[in-house]
Amino acid sequence: MEVLMHEASDRREIDDSTNSTVYNGSFNNNTPSAIAKQKPPKEQDEDTQISSTSYGSKISDKNTVDIIFEDISYTVSLGFRKGRKEILHGINGRLPAKQLIALVGPSGAGKSTLLDVLSGFRETGVDGAIYINGRLRQLNSFRKYSAYITQDDRLEPLLTVIESMRVAADLKLPTKTPRYQKETIIEDILTTLGLYEHLNTRAGRLSGGQKKRLSIALELVNNPTVMFLDEPTTGLDSSSCMQVVNLLKVLARQGRTIICTIHQPSASLFQLFDQVYVLSRGNCLYQGATNKLIPYLESMKLPCPMYHNPADYVIELACGEYGEDKLETLINGAQNGRILRWFDNPQTLKDAKGLRAMHPLESKQKGDSGSGLHATPVFHQIKVLLKRGFMICKRDQTLTHLRIVVNVMVGLMLGSVFLQAGDDGGRVLDNYNLLFAILIHHMMTTMMLTVVTFPMQMGILVKEHFNRWYSLKAFYTSVTIVDIPISILSCVLFTIVIYFMSSQPLELTRFLMFLAISILTVFISQGVGLMIGAVLNVVNGTFVGPTIAVPIMMFAGFGVSLRDLPVYLKWGSYISYLRYGLEGYVGAIYGERGVLPCTSKGAIYCHYRYPNKFLTDISMRGDQFWNDAIALCAILVLTRFCAYLLLKGKICSLR
Repeated sequence: MEVLMHEASDRREIDDSTNSTVYNGSFNNNTPSAIAKQKPPKEQDEDTQISSTSYGSKISDKNTVDIIFEDISYTVSLGFRKGRKEILHGINGRLPAKQLIALVGPSGAGKSTLLDVLSGFRETGVDGAIYINGRLRQLNSFRKYSAYITQDDRLEPLLTVIESMRVAADLKLPTKTPRYQKETIIEDILTTLGLYEHLNTRAGRLSGGQKKRLSIALELVNNPTVMFLDEPTTGLDSSSCMQVVNLLKVLARQGRTIICTIHQPSASLFQLFDQVYVLSRGNCLYQGATNKLIPYLESMKLPCPMYHNPADYVIELACGEYGEDKLETLINGAQNGRILRWFDNPQTLKDAKGLRAMHPLESKQKGDSGSGLHATPVFHQIKVLLKRGFMICKRDQTLTHLRIVVNVMVGLMLGSVFLQAGDDGGRVLDNYNLLFAILIHHMMTTMMLTVVTFPMQMGILVKEHFNRWYSLKAFYTSVTIVDIPISILSCVLFTIVIYFMSSQPLELTRFLMFLAISILTVFISQGVGLMIGAVLNVVNGTFVGPTIAVPIMMFAGFGVSLRDLPVYLKWGSYISYLRYGLEGYVGAIYGERGVLPCTSKGAIYCHYRYPNKFLTDISMRGDQFWNDAIALCAILVLTRFCAYLLLKGKICSLR
C-alpha cells in the first residue's frame, strides 16, 4: 500500500512539473489538476489549505466518533401467523475512534445485521441503545457524518471514474463550494486510492479491486467520520484484499471509525485489523484488540492450535464444531460484549458515556432545526441527476439506440402488413386490428423495458439515497424527465412510419391526435412498468407484467365487443387505459369522416364504407377524443403518483 501511495505521489509531482504532459493528450486538459490550476497560485494554495481543513482526509480529534451500543436486539417477522425470530440477542460493544474494526463470524451469525443496525440502515425491529461520544444517537445527524458501503459495488457502469466522482462531489458538497476546490478534493482522493490513472475508464470496465476502491472514493468526497463496509473483500484476490484493507487502515489512522464485516480472513489480513468483534448466532463471543484474541481464548481454556489461523479457529468455535458448551463459555466470558479488558487501553474506556462530547455536525443540527439531511437543495439535486441521466441515456445501447431501432423496424413491419389499409372502406376491420396492434406495441415494449431495467437501478438508489446523496423526490423526478425525449422520439418515428405506410388520413389534425394518443399510451405504460419494477424483482416483474396486460386488453375490446362484456365486468372498461387509447385512435381516424373509397381488388360490397356504421358495430363514438385524452392524462398522473408511493414504500420496507 505504501508503494502504491508513493507511486501515486510521484506521478502527481511529475504531472505538476511537466504541466500535465502525460495526461493532457488523453483528457483534453480536463483533469482535476488542470481545473485546479486555473486559479492563481496564491488563491490556489489558500483554497487547497481550506480544502484539506474542511473536506480533506485528516479528521481532527474533536470530530472523531466513539460508538457504544447496549442491549441491541433485532427481531424479524417470519410471515403471517408464523411469529417472530430474534436475530441479535441483547449484545453490547464498544467501537473506538481511529480504529479499523472487523465484525467476524460464520454465515448467519448476524454480522451484516449488526452492521445495518449500527449504521441506521435497519430501524424496524431494533431494541437497545446506541451512543455517539457518550450521547444517545440522533440518527439524522449521525447519517450526515457516516457512510455505508454495500457488499456489491453499486456503481453506474456507463460513467467514467472522474464523471462518477464529479456527480458525487456535486451532490455531497455544498453548492457554494467552488469547482476548483471540488476538483482538488477529487484529485487527492483518487491519488490516495490509486485510481488517478483510471480517470477516463468506465466503472463497468474496472477490476474488482478498483470498483471497491471507487465505491470508497465516492463516499470519501464529503469526508465522513464513520464508515461501515459490508464484506469489502468479497470477490477479490489476496493482493486486492490486502490493498483494500491497508487503505482502510490508512483512513482509520486519519481519525475515522471504520467498521467492516469480514467472512473468513487470512491470518495476514486478520492481523491488519486493530479490533475484532466475534459473533455467533446473534451473540458476542469476544471483543477487543486483535492481538489479544489468542490470550483471551487461552484464558477460556480454549487455546488456538499452533500454526492455526486464529480467525479460522474462532470461526470454527463460533460454528459449534468444538461443542455447544464452548459457545456458552465464550459468551459468558465476554458477557455478551460487556467486558472491555481485552482492549489495548481498557482503562480509558470505562467512563465512555461520561465524555458527553457532541459531534460538530450534530450540534449544528440541534442549533438549526431547519437544516436538511442533504448537502444540496432539491432543485440542484435534480439538475445533477438530470445531467447524469442524459449522459447514461446517451451511452445506453438498450434504453436508447436499440429502442429507436426496434420502433422503426416494427413500424416498417406493421406498415408492410397493413399497407394502405387506412384509406380503404373494404379493409376497415384490418385497420382496426392495426390500431390495436399499435397499442399493444406501445404498451408491451415500454412497460417490459421499464420492468426489466428499473429494478437494476434500485441497488444504486438505495445506497445513494441512504448515504444522503439526494432525496427520493429528486431521483424520481429526474428518472421521469430523462426518459421523456427518447420516448417521444421513438414514438414520433414509429408513428410517422406506420401512419403513412398504412395510408391513414392525410390531415395534420388527425395525425397530431393520433400521435398524442400514442405518446400518452407510452407514458402510462412506463408508469405501470415503474409500479411493477418498484415492488418486484426482474423475474417476478416479467411474469406479472404480461399477466396484467391480458385483462387490460380484454377490457379494451380485444376479441370481445364492449357491449358483450358481462354486467359484472363492465367496470373493467373504465379503468383500462387501452380502451381510451383505442377509442381515441378510432376518433382520430374515423370520427366525422366521409364515405370511404372501396379500392380492394374484387370488392363488390364495402360494408363499412360509411364510418358511422363501423363505430356503431364496435360500440364506440367518434366524438369522444377529448374525453379519452383527459381520461388518459388522469390515468397517467395516477400511475406516476402510485409508482412514487410504491417506490417510497419499498425503500422504507428495506429498513
